[in-house]
Amino acid sequence: MGDKLLDSTQIINGLAVMLSFFVGYRYALKRGDAKDSSAEGAAASFSVESSVSSGSEASVADKGYGGFNDNFKMVLVVRNDLKMGKGKIAAQCGHGAVGAYQRAVVRTPRLLRAWENCGCAKIAVRVESEAELMTIKKAAERQQLNTCLIRDAGRTQIEPNSKTVLAVGPAAAADIDRVTGHLKLL
Repeated sequence: MGDKLLDSTQIINGLAVMLSFFVGYRYALKRGDAKDSSAEGAAASFSVESSVSSGSEASVADKGYGGFNDNFKMVLVVRNDLKMGKGKIAAQCGHGAVGAYQRAVVRTPRLLRAWENCGCAKIAVRVESEAELMTIKKAAERQQLNTCLIRDAGRTQIEPNSKTVLAVGPAAAADIDRVTGHLKLL
């Protein structure tokens, strides 16, 4: 059987090489998209404001985050006074979670990986005013936590440019609880 062009071992090896190339290529595309994304970010139906202090990544290393036994989460702070419908709240929380994730990819990758390893917990809580939402945002920024503030475009239920949701994290649950632990669940 010496006249076969390829034996099964060569075919399997070739497929393995092609598969590893494809996986590496997809990973490189994903990493490239994260690095090229705009810091201000805007989409058709909402806008995003985000912040995280440059010192937060160093504090992550100092605290030893990244193990599977640590507790990490993201909190979505929703304005209850806007009387948004359930679907609207879900959409705004989705915008907040995605925005916070995109910023964490670039700014706090170790925290992001730790959060992913813990199951990507997301908790929705409520505030009763824009002022209360902004107080939470300022407190989170003082604690060097990643934040993403969502402003609605105003095409459906609420006024344009209304601040609807604040995503805080992902970060250690204890760190986020210092800022949002007093808030009631949505």
